[in-house]
Amino acid sequence: MEAPPAAFRLCCFLAAALAFQAQGEMYTSLQNVRQAIDVERKLIDYLRTYIDSEQQRLEDIKRFHTKVSDLHTELYKGPAAATANPLVAFTLVKRLHSEWLNVVYSNEAQEAAQTLRSRYEEEESHLPKVEDLRGAAKGLMRLQDVYSLQVSSLVEGRFQRASGGGVIDVCSPAVSVSLSGDDCFLVGKVAYEQEDYYHSVQWLEESVRLFRGAAGQWSPENEGTLEDALDHLAFSHFKTGNVSYALSLSHELLHHDPMNGRVLQNVEKYEKLLGSAGPTGESSFRRPGSSFLTTRDTYERLCLTQGSQPMHFENPGLFCDLFTSNNSPALLLQPVRREILSLQPHVELYHDFLTDAEADDIKRLAQPGLKRSVVAAGEKQETADYRISKSAWLKASGSSTVGRLDRRISMVTGLNVTHPYGEFLQVVNYGIGGHYEPHFDHATSPSSPVFKLRTGNRMSTFMIYLSSVEAGGSTAFIYANFSVPVVEKAAIFWWNLHRNGQGDEDTLHAGCPVLIGDKWVANKWIHEYGQEFERRCSLNPEE
Repeated sequence: MEAPPAAFRLCCFLAAALAFQAQGEMYTSLQNVRQAIDVERKLIDYLRTYIDSEQQRLEDIKRFHTKVSDLHTELYKGPAAATANPLVAFTLVKRLHSEWLNVVYSNEAQEAAQTLRSRYEEEESHLPKVEDLRGAAKGLMRLQDVYSLQVSSLVEGRFQRASGGGVIDVCSPAVSVSLSGDDCFLVGKVAYEQEDYYHSVQWLEESVRLFRGAAGQWSPENEGTLEDALDHLAFSHFKTGNVSYALSLSHELLHHDPMNGRVLQNVEKYEKLLGSAGPTGESSFRRPGSSFLTTRDTYERLCLTQGSQPMHFENPGLFCDLFTSNNSPALLLQPVRREILSLQPHVELYHDFLTDAEADDIKRLAQPGLKRSVVAAGEKQETADYRISKSAWLKASGSSTVGRLDRRISMVTGLNVTHPYGEFLQVVNYGIGGHYEPHFDHATSPSSPVFKLRTGNRMSTFMIYLSSVEAGGSTAFIYANFSVPVVEKAAIFWWNLHRNGQGDEDTLHAGCPVLIGDKWVANKWIHEYGQEFERRCSLNPEE
């Protein structure tokens, strides 16, 4: 069977943009997405200027049309009248020679359009790129999967999942929009190009439904059409084994485009397949697997609960207190509200660890330096689809706020966090459906970049929530089987290594996709060296 042509108009248009621009990473940080709003405001102003110019030009054309029509109504009632008066004859000759020429070949329309294009091109470097468009579409599909969202509900701007024969709201965002047939077509086409027919079928079904509902009404901003959606949906169904429905959709497509040779060939082959194997309308499509994520089911279950596990009622060893220890006079004067979340691994939550002003200052300081977050790949670092965010590194020497947080972290943990025993503060802003799939913070290979500081492995993690989110974004501990919701201005702390220096496998954790909200965190990784007298080795070599 022949797939729809790869050189679809949308791809051609977007590929042309690549000629000017580097790889897009706007989608990996909501801070950058928010900045794009200002760019579109400029484009709106430019378009308004263009519309005003065109309206004035059309008014001039209407005036010319009225003038000429009135002459034919009042003066040119007979052929003699047109030539009897030399003035009338002269104006007719002059009008036909130059006035019509000036109207038909007016430069005003070209000049107005060129001005609009020039202004658009001035902003082009700040516009989303092909990778941003694809990344945003993948983000929607990621949210669909992890939170079991119904595509039909997403299209209407609602975040719902099936439950007990009905649907329930996963969250109710304060602001939402519905999606168009063209929007759904784009998401489906991104999946289609990855041969991910599980998602392409669902999104293209919605696209076809919406295009049908529009009754062929065309919008100039659209790149996709009903025919395009039918074409991709038919082939997607064929690839999932639903040949009879692929045939039905292909017949519908031929109704709109009866001379499409490729589709005619597909119809012939579909009919032969059904004739030889018997009609089958059943589809066997499955969600694509993940070569990286081997704990997907547990990870997604913990993300879906959004930190609502009733562990505190099951384990009497978990408690809350006003923490005053670590021989810190400051903690005696101002205790920290501490919550023990887990005993294995040992995870603590500190409420109200920083102020609103401090959180805002950290985010402000980080914004200019935000770059795509990377993961360890042998001795190097690289970007990966399983980590969608941007990050920046802040030094204590560069900001009094960062220095104050470092001292506070040292106070509550009792550890030496000064560089190089502690890494610089990493500030992270998540993108569209931003997440970080299950991983260890400590190095699991001797060639890891973590050892470049020459201060040993990452002994512990101290993560601060700089913002709140409406839904999603929990921190899930996979093997320990619990998740921690985002608690604004709070911080969580855990040990990555046992006292003997071996990695604690129970610290495998993940940043669940952000469903609604703008998630910011700050990470402080504390290394082994410099902590010899702060966290002593045990007499038991197994600990």
